[in-house]
Amino acid sequence: MTQTTPTARALAALGHDTRLAIFRLLVRAGEEGLNVGEIGQHLGHAPSTLAHHLSTLVEAGLVVQERQGRAVLNRVDFTAMRRMLDFLTAECCTGVRLAATDSAA
Repeated sequence: MTQTTPTARALAALGHDTRLAIFRLLVRAGEEGLNVGEIGQHLGHAPSTLAHHLSTLVEAGLVVQERQGRAVLNRVDFTAMRRMLDFLTAECCTGVRLAATDSAA
């Protein structure tokens, strides 16, 4: 497994409009998280659709689920989110130059 695999998996999971909306909603919810019904109320999606997308986010390591009685609480794994963001910004603004031999001209 390469170092980029978890980041690639996370970005692939976020590459769907519904999953991205769920993730952003859960980020706003913070550590309290939301259950599927609450997510559905905010986004207007059926629970079965949300369960499918949440499963993908869990498999990607971006969301953790905790059973509370009959409900399942969904929270962002903020440590995993920060790792992904750190990877993406690790070399920010360090400069990249194209050598004349590398150009297409």
